[in-house]
Amino acid sequence: MNTARLRDRIAASDPGLLRLAAGLRTVTAIALTLAVLGLLGVSVPHLVAGAIAAMVATFAVREKQRVPQAVTLALGLPVALVSLTLGALLGSRVVAGDLFFVVLIFCAVYGRRFGERGTALGLIGFQIYFVSLFIGATVSGLPELYGVLGVAFLCSAAARFLLVPETPAGLLERLRQAFRARLAQLVSAQLGLLDAGPEEMDQALEAVREGTARLHETALMIQGRLEEGTADEATARLVQRRIADAEIAAERLGLLVLTARSSERADTLTLHLPGAPAPRADRMPGRDEAMAQVRRDLEALRLLVLRPGATRSGTALSQVRNRLLGYREEDRLPPAPPAVQDVFRGIGETARAVLGLRIALDGPQDESDDSPATARSREELDAEDAVLDADEADGEAQEELTGLKRPTTRAAVQVAVGSSLAIVGGEFLSSHRWYWAVLTCWIVFLNTASTGEILVKGYRRLLGTVLGVLAGIVLAGAVGQHTWTAFALVLVLVFAMFYTAPLSYTLMSFFVTAALGLLYTLLHTYSLSVLVLRVEETALGAACGVIAAAFVLPVRTDRRTNDLLVTVLERLDEVTEAAVDQLSGGTPVELLDQARGLDQALADLRAATQPLTHPITPLRARRDTARYVVALLETCAYHARSLAATAELLPTHPSIAADPRLRRAGRRIGDNIAAIAAHVADERSTAAVETGPSIASLLESEVPGTPRFGRVTDRVLRHVQRLDETLVGLARPLHVPVSAPKR
Repeated sequence: MNTARLRDRIAASDPGLLRLAAGLRTVTAIALTLAVLGLLGVSVPHLVAGAIAAMVATFAVREKQRVPQAVTLALGLPVALVSLTLGALLGSRVVAGDLFFVVLIFCAVYGRRFGERGTALGLIGFQIYFVSLFIGATVSGLPELYGVLGVAFLCSAAARFLLVPETPAGLLERLRQAFRARLAQLVSAQLGLLDAGPEEMDQALEAVREGTARLHETALMIQGRLEEGTADEATARLVQRRIADAEIAAERLGLLVLTARSSERADTLTLHLPGAPAPRADRMPGRDEAMAQVRRDLEALRLLVLRPGATRSGTALSQVRNRLLGYREEDRLPPAPPAVQDVFRGIGETARAVLGLRIALDGPQDESDDSPATARSREELDAEDAVLDADEADGEAQEELTGLKRPTTRAAVQVAVGSSLAIVGGEFLSSHRWYWAVLTCWIVFLNTASTGEILVKGYRRLLGTVLGVLAGIVLAGAVGQHTWTAFALVLVLVFAMFYTAPLSYTLMSFFVTAALGLLYTLLHTYSLSVLVLRVEETALGAACGVIAAAFVLPVRTDRRTNDLLVTVLERLDEVTEAAVDQLSGGTPVELLDQARGLDQALADLRAATQPLTHPITPLRARRDTARYVVALLETCAYHARSLAATAELLPTHPSIAADPRLRRAGRRIGDNIAAIAAHVADERSTAAVETGPSIASLLESEVPGTPRFGRVTDRVLRHVQRLDETLVGLARPLHVPVSAPKR
């Protein structure tokens, strides 16, 4: 049991074990290269060159399929040989070497426009040229260095394809396990929210909010791997559907638990921003006994999530599943206040999503112990699967943005100019190690698109470098000239670098610099002045990158965030319009793909606003506004996802029927989204957001005492209403005029 719990925790903290696999694969490639070269008796500088080349050849290749990976790796070797040769030939020719380095940098960045292979080959070319400068490669030493590179690439291939292999199907399976583990963690956080006292409410709510975000992150990762990791398109669509069901059901359950804890309805977790007062935990008549039952059912739900295929527990587990699925029937709900009964309904819907996820991932199940409620849930799932199988998806690939070339060219020009400045400044600091400034300038431009992002990345790299220098001093003094001890520590630091890279750029820079301190020791060039120079060159390279980004074809942070905000609003409009149209009786479309497009656009915006929300920013009001706007957009995305998921249930769910009245609500929501987007794109726009009671009026039952679910569920109407209200709230921080309803 402890082993299983540890495995679940690891799967949840590192979805798909991507960081662990990347670190192990790189370390294995380096260790194998060092072992082979050590047996061949090469010199220490060549050992260093082989280790760095193996690392570059391993992490540069990013394709998902094994055949494209092999092709890129095979093409990378001649690129590396040419780059190494030119580095040796031009190393003693200052002007020619510097000019070629700038051209190489431009070509390497420009190659990103050709996809992952172009990016990998450009990275290999740049890094191997850097290696030639780092070890002081000479023309006479080229034959042996060619052999070193050949060994490094072969060992990288062995590590990738034999020793630490990664298949799309295997990776997808690990991501599925991570999704289950994170779903169980979210249920545990919801249980903590249920039990939290007044002084613990903020922390418990933050845990639920973080668990929801991490579950959503894993769902997006699975979405990106479905095409390669599944046998056919039908299987991919089914898994996508079940993952979305489970994610939305779990998120809604958290909201229902929060509502049961407070005196007011909670519509989204993101409305509870950091610093906002926590909801009150008011007591309701009959609440304590019902809450005890909710607590037991949440624990049972967590067990079902973690051990969906555990049959050794016998009838007990199936009885738990049957009881939870029974809450989907109105007459099976325990006596409790209305808000708590909503939690029971949410538990039932989440249990149904877990059942669907189990069937999609593990295949047909034993149905001998099914209750009538469980049998009905299976019939609904089978009906939905039949609809998915019958639909002929067009499968149109998402079109590439025609403007993609321009950002690639701009980045190449900016890096070339920044690197030129770094070369000139680096020569003044050191005529032998000026390339450190160029390396930093290059790195701060990777995966950045605005001046603010480059500034933040440069700051983080400088901070990590300073701390790494201090660690390097300690490690170099402890290791001395013990070659293999130093290489062993380098392997540990390289693994830590890759394992922490997605989590913290500062930590990654720290481990890189500490490893370089050991490599300096091996090359007999270690000294305190060298490590101090490393800090100076890093600061210079970061400064040159910021200067180039700010003055050469600049992309201001507010301009980029505005462009991405417009994209998010456009995706939101597409999803909402399609979902409402389908719920109103329109033609069915592929809603989940559109919803994931919205999620990706929102993730891009969230990343682009990091410079605005960073703790070091002096613009506090702007920071708070950016956080608030992103939170409201997350609210809109949640309601849009829920509408899309409900609309896809329309052909098979007996309690949901098309209602043409929703078209009026959809038109106003669409007009409001368009008004906000127009104002963001052009502040001179006169478009205004319209308010009014028309959507809220749909929430009212025409006949008192009617059943909870009518032609259109109150859940659908509530999502539409909350989406409309959130858009009105979004208009205020963006200074979009709000007008009264038209008569």
